[in-house]
Amino acid sequence: MRSYRVALIALVLAALAVVPGGAGTGGAQTRPLPPGHPPTGESGGSPSIPGPPPGSGAQGQGLTWKTPAGWTEEAPASSMRRAQYRIQGPGGPAECVVFYFGPGQGGDAQANAARWASQFHRADGGPVGDAFKTRETKAGDIPVLVVEVAGTYVGGMGSGPSGAERPNYMLLGAIAQGPDANWFFRATGPRATLEAQRMAFDGLIRSIKRGQ
Repeated sequence: MRSYRVALIALVLAALAVVPGGAGTGGAQTRPLPPGHPPTGESGGSPSIPGPPPGSGAQGQGLTWKTPAGWTEEAPASSMRRAQYRIQGPGGPAECVVFYFGPGQGGDAQANAARWASQFHRADGGPVGDAFKTRETKAGDIPVLVVEVAGTYVGGMGSGPSGAERPNYMLLGAIAQGPDANWFFRATGPRATLEAQRMAFDGLIRSIKRGQ
């Protein structure tokens, strides 16, 4: 009986010796990665984890910034949009979009500010006049042109079908000078909502920094 028990123990120990990570091997047990997990590679180093999409509040190509509290980040609706946010407020939802068109693209700041203003008019159909304001500032060492327009919005890129008139609308914009091209921060929506979010938008602009 004793020899039978010794033989049985020997068989058990022999079986454990060939299990990866089991008794007697000293290694970690190998298990399949969860679905969607990035591969860890053959070297056993850190996994290669994809970074955030370009232009998100944490990581951008050229510039970075902080997303204001209460703004909801959405998947950009086109490749020209590097970030897109939904903004809730008393006048109804508004939208903020960040555009970057690539090195040397997008045009100069003043021309774009004038184009944004051309998408608004007064209730009588005339130009917005002094309801179109610009000022120059800096976010750290980054030159920024800040734009404000109010009136009847007549449509344009980023905020609904062209020609769809929206009274009592507002645009809060900023054009920041990136390393190789301008970046365009453009919030449009009901005036009551954007007036309430003015400080949040200003905070976003002040948080702009050069990317790593």
